[in-house]
Amino acid sequence: MMDEIAGMQDREQPVIFGIRHLSPAGAWYLRKLLDEVMPQLVLIEGPSDFTEELSHLTGSGAKPPVAIMAYTNETPIRTILYPFAEYSPEYQAILWAFENRREYRFIDLPSSTFLAFSGMEEKREDAGEEERMSVYRRLDELSGEGSHETFWERTMEHFSEGHGYFLGAQAFGRNLRSLTEGRESDYAETVVREAYMKRKIQEAINSGIGPEKIVVVTGAYHVEGLRGLAAGLSDEELEQLPSVEVQKTLMPYSYYRLSSRSGYGAGNKAPAYYELLWEGFQREEADYGARSYLSRLAAWQRQNGNMVSSAEVIEAVRLSFSLARLHGYEIPALRDLRDAAVTCMGHGSFGEIAQAVADTEIGTAIGSLPQGVSRTSIQNDFYRSLDELNLKRYFSVTADDLHLDLREKLTVKSKKSAFLDLERSFFLHRLRVLGISFVSWRQVQQEKATWAEHWVLRWTPEAEIEIVEAQLKGDTVLLAASFQMKEAAEREESIAAVAKIIEESFLCGMPDTVRYATAVLQKIAVEAAAVEEIAKTVHSLSIVIQYGSIRKISSEALISVLEQLFLRACLLLPGSCVCDDNASREIIQGIGLLNEAQLHHECLPEEGWLLVMAEIAERDDLNTKISGYAAAILLERGKLTNEELERKVERRLSKGVPADLGAGWFEGLSMKNRYALITRMSLWESLDHYLDTLDDEEFKRALLFLRRTFADFTAKEKSDIAENLGELWQLNPQQVSETANGPLTKEAQEMLEELEDFDFEDI
Repeated sequence: MMDEIAGMQDREQPVIFGIRHLSPAGAWYLRKLLDEVMPQLVLIEGPSDFTEELSHLTGSGAKPPVAIMAYTNETPIRTILYPFAEYSPEYQAILWAFENRREYRFIDLPSSTFLAFSGMEEKREDAGEEERMSVYRRLDELSGEGSHETFWERTMEHFSEGHGYFLGAQAFGRNLRSLTEGRESDYAETVVREAYMKRKIQEAINSGIGPEKIVVVTGAYHVEGLRGLAAGLSDEELEQLPSVEVQKTLMPYSYYRLSSRSGYGAGNKAPAYYELLWEGFQREEADYGARSYLSRLAAWQRQNGNMVSSAEVIEAVRLSFSLARLHGYEIPALRDLRDAAVTCMGHGSFGEIAQAVADTEIGTAIGSLPQGVSRTSIQNDFYRSLDELNLKRYFSVTADDLHLDLREKLTVKSKKSAFLDLERSFFLHRLRVLGISFVSWRQVQQEKATWAEHWVLRWTPEAEIEIVEAQLKGDTVLLAASFQMKEAAEREESIAAVAKIIEESFLCGMPDTVRYATAVLQKIAVEAAAVEEIAKTVHSLSIVIQYGSIRKISSEALISVLEQLFLRACLLLPGSCVCDDNASREIIQGIGLLNEAQLHHECLPEEGWLLVMAEIAERDDLNTKISGYAAAILLERGKLTNEELERKVERRLSKGVPADLGAGWFEGLSMKNRYALITRMSLWESLDHYLDTLDDEEFKRALLFLRRTFADFTAKEKSDIAENLGELWQLNPQQVSETANGPLTKEAQEMLEELEDFDFEDI
């Protein structure tokens, strides 16, 4: 093959091998070329300042897919990624050079320049990209395949003789360049890149390495641009290139992110399938990829409960080869294989095999790197924590549930094992507050909230980038989360928001941050005036104090703050109840939070709280719904006797009280402890008597509010109320219940339609 290639190239230039990124055939034929040429130096398209990182890719602990990433030191973070699969020609060129003890380098612009270009201005709408896509569409039409991916696979990714790949990739790149050159919005950057690469090639030749001992590996598009070494970048032009400070790191990558389906422009449609093609090249079995694809598809179906017979697999293989021959080829392409699978295994329906296809074509493979290899300190801390907390098995692109029990395990020997789930919780909460998408928290039932947590873990390359970006906040996950919480506490002016930060810091297991945020809260609490905000703050502090023992964090400093805020809320609450119905919703929510906190903490005075509730329940100048809700709290706590409740009902539901106010009070009363209300026949007698005293207009007004009141009642609660009314009216309770919960009568429907036109302006 080398003799044929040498005859086509200028002997004063290195061999320039044009490839397609993520091309198994390109990787295979490149290695064969390297074996024949045995170059002294291999130059590869890639950021030249990444060369020092390449040695990490050849270690025993490195397993593709992996990526090299550079990122800016300052916000907004800008990144540049170079991912590799095992079948990437660039990766195989690196491996070959390492195995044969030859020099290898990247020769493209440094990442610092790439990122400087990306930050100089927002890229305008890329007309050049549209031009390239129009070229691909024309290729699709000419090929008759309907997809340039299929055309490329048929002509380039299957076994060919001699220098077929070399010539084919070169011709493809040359024609694509002639059709699009100068039209792309990034064309100027392309010119600079190629001039820089030509300079690097010339530098290698000037160092004494003969051009015949150099092989250049580059994208097929750039082959023509690298011809003619005289046009390399000059010293003056080199000095004028922009640059920014960057950090570099290696990271595991995934097949999904390598796929074009994820939006990666240089990806292929089916990276896991292309790995099968690569294995076929290594085995030198032309049909290996086709046979393996269909057999793995069948295996996935069987493992997931979908029966596929051996006969169906055999028929699919035969059909795929027949489809390939209809197109004039010997080996089926992915499109032929999928069509055959749909016909023979999916019984004509793609939906039957859709999940199997996704698993077989894209896959869930994730690469790996040796511990501590070329990572930022926060990445090292992240992966170390995964190992220490036995979370490595959740490092998958498939979402997985993790249930934690935060209680101390008394049946284990070591302290580490006893508190493993608690330490896991701290770590996962720190990732959550940093916005690392690897974790997702699911709230559990309230009765388990003190000790149980439910998480969903799923790794993506985006999560890795988020971890790298968090490096600006701290060298470890703990320090970064602490920095974020402290910065947020200093920025917030709302006591409720600061209390939420205290709660988050508590969940993260950061006692120092809890104390810091508490000090901030004490400073700004003096200015707090809104009862709703104080109530939310009390609620957050209450959670921290209640569950402090579970998380082994002292909350003594918060108790005095809690007492002060609760007392202030009690003083401000009656005055805040002079409000309209819209504002009453938040006040009622706040009262509920304060009442819950008082029930959980003996340090909060019960007598003083109940006196405030009694005042609100009794006063006529306050919002009646809030007064009713206060009465419900007293009733729930056993501080309101039947006689006292009857007097309140008679007073609130009397003819002298406007219908909307009476119904509003009853709505507030029914917001808590409905069972106790339903069992009190005297209440329903009073309500029945009240409605009887209203005239038609007043009845309509009351009905509007009562319908809203009962809207949230369950069917069982409504049935019980109907039975109570049946007894009052001396009717069959069961019949009344069935009538009340059954379809509306014609008269009732007409009344409801009439209510739709009711004048609400004075309500």
